[in-house]
This record gives sequence, structure tokens and C-alpha cells, in this order.
Amino acid sequence: MRMIEPHIHTMVRTTDDYFNMAVAGIVACVEPSFWSGLDRRAVACFEDYWEHMITTETARAAKYGVRHYVMLSLNPKEARNGMAHDVLDSMEKFLDRENVVGIGEIGFDLITSQEEEIFRRQLRMGNERKMPICIHSPHQNKLKGIERIIEIIEDEGVAQERIVIDHNTEETIELSLQTKCWLGMTVYYVTKLSAERAVAIIGRYGAERMIVNGSADWGYSDPLAVPKVAMLMRKSGDFSEQIIRQVVFANPYNFLKNSAKFDLPE
Repeated sequence: MRMIEPHIHTMVRTTDDYFNMAVAGIVACVEPSFWSGLDRRAVACFEDYWEHMITTETARAAKYGVRHYVMLSLNPKEARNGMAHDVLDSMEKFLDRENVVGIGEIGFDLITSQEEEIFRRQLRMGNERKMPICIHSPHQNKLKGIERIIEIIEDEGVAQERIVIDHNTEETIELSLQTKCWLGMTVYYVTKLSAERAVAIIGRYGAERMIVNGSADWGYSDPLAVPKVAMLMRKSGDFSEQIIRQVVFANPYNFLKNSAKFDLPE
């Protein structure tokens, strides 16, 4: 079964990870911008990071037959620094690059006024270009964070069909379901969901608009999270092959095809 990994930070993964992803059936992945563990200290650092994703990672993935797409942003964790607007000014010229399909991750970390200002600006940047947008819900105060995220989306008038609210848990999924956004669930065993919990949520609420990802980075994470969700769905006997394919391929495909630069054959 062909699968899409719609949120993975491959620049900190090994070539073995690309190999295993390809063997497991992942044919495309999306790499959103993230905080790399140390606050960047100059606009040029962000430019180098974006260039690495756009060129180096895309080339690495291609060696294993995996299409690599990029989402650009100033991650919420760095949205409070004094050069945030300068970073976004610089980001504009990268958004037109060939494999940049969206804006992300944006959203909240500590849910501060500075984060909101930068979040709103990036929402507008994505909306003006009619790009898919990946929203990071905070690790702490997640319910409060998603409540505020939804208020801001509605206030800014962004088309919800082009947005995925990511990192949902059992606490937030019903709230996110009240929107028209795509519903991201991250299999990241320490701070987010296990594959078993993600499958249980799909079993309870259905597969419509559900998108699973591994968000695999330098933490305790799994580049094979999506195939493992598919395996557990199949193993349970509660889901048809059509529903499994919807979760691991069709839903992320339909979200990403909002970008004209997402050229993966259906």
C-alpha cells in the first residue's frame, strides 16, 4: 500500500530511515520547518536551514524513490525572538521554490502575544498564496491552545480546508472536529500519541479528515509511524483496506493537493 508521511523532519534522520520508509511503502513525505534544539541567532541561519531542506533533503529522498516536499515557517518556539519579522521577510523569496508546498509548522508554544502576532502573519502569508498550512498545537495547555488557534483561524478568514491542526490527542479531537480543518494526529510516543491510541481515536470518530504522522526528529520518534498505524488498523480487523488507505494516503493527498506544486501521481 502506498503511503504519505505528511510531517517528518528528515534532516535529522539517517539514510537508513529513508531506505526503511521506502521499503514500508512511503512514496512521499513532507518536511515542515521545526526548532532544531538551539535557537538560531541570525536570519542567515534560517535561510541555510530552508535551503538544506529544499535541496539536500529532496535529493537524499530521491535516491530511495521518495518524493520530498517542504513547508516553510518560523516555528512557534522561535517566534518570540526579536528578529522574527526579519525572518519572515526573508522567507518570502523561498515560498516560490519548486517543492515548497505550504506554510508550517506555525501556531503556539507558550501561547504568548508575540507568538500570536507571528502566527497571524504566517497564516496570512499562506492564505494569500492559497497554500496548505500546518498548525502546531502546543505541548502544554493543548486544549486552550487549540481553542485560541480556531478563534484566530476564524478571525483571519483562512479557508479551513487548507489547514491541518496537528498533534491532536483524545483531549482535543472533538474540538478540532467542530472545524472544517484536517485533523492531525502525531505518533510520538513520549509527548504525543502511541500508534494504538491513534488507531483507537480513528475507530471512535471515523477516518474523515484524519491524518496521521510521525513528526520524527532528533527525539524519541519513529519514521515508520504511518506504516505502523496501517498495520495496527489491519490487525484489528475493524477497518477495511479502503479506510486504511484513506488515512495513510488519500487524506494527506487531498490536503496537500491544495498546492499546485504537490505533483505526486494519485
